[in-house]
Amino acid sequence: MSRLEKKLLHQAGRAIADFRMIEDGDRILVGVSGGKDSFTLLHLLQALQRSAPVRFSLLACNLDQGHPGFPAAQLESYLRSRDVEVLMLREDTYSVVKRLVPEGKTACSVCSRLRRGILYGAAQSHGCNKIALGHHRDDLIESLLLSMLFAGKIRSMPPRLIADDGRNVVIRPLCSAAESEIAQFAEEQRFPLIPCDLCGSQENLMRKRIKRLLDELSREHPGVRSSLFGAMGNVMPAHLLDPRLLREERGRDPWIDGDDCAAPGPLTA
Repeated sequence: MSRLEKKLLHQAGRAIADFRMIEDGDRILVGVSGGKDSFTLLHLLQALQRSAPVRFSLLACNLDQGHPGFPAAQLESYLRSRDVEVLMLREDTYSVVKRLVPEGKTACSVCSRLRRGILYGAAQSHGCNKIALGHHRDDLIESLLLSMLFAGKIRSMPPRLIADDGRNVVIRPLCSAAESEIAQFAEEQRFPLIPCDLCGSQENLMRKRIKRLLDELSREHPGVRSSLFGAMGNVMPAHLLDPRLLREERGRDPWIDGDDCAAPGPLTA
């Protein structure tokens, strides 16, 4: 086992413990797209499966979305060689995305919603109570900046998320792993990577602009990404502007809640 593999295993194991991602008896659907992140995720979960203090099972699931030339058979052959239960799905969301998204517009949001719905359904029909996705530290950082800059909200991808349907739980064991180290590990392991020819080929993605901004800042200040990641776990509510945080801290506020009995009279000089 290389030093890098040990480091990634430690980071994944720590994240799983900190956020209670995996519990005894879990059956986990692992989304494997064919990219470096999902291959690394599956590899690490299989390694942890052999040493973890709890028992859990894995179902490696690939969704062929109808991209022209997608090597589904090649990917299935590789997954089965890893001694893991495999589920291959095919839904032509590619045509749906191309129809719904105007030329030149980014397709990620539509594509991800369609993919997520299919994976949620597959998890339920195959007895999986959790879905593991390969989002890493850089994904969380970029999502935070995108949300702050363009949506006016301080939020990112949580390590553990109960889906809106209340039945599916999404976990992200790679949430503290750096993308650069995952890429290095994927090369080290010689994973048969499959590029995305839809979202991955779009150069006008705002996420790519954020990535370039972070790269530029990192050249001057190498710790930028680490600081941003640390900030997500070091929130100071009293220094923010959301009045709901103050209400939670102080209890019911007659100025906001409209309590006529407690409301103050007119302000005078």
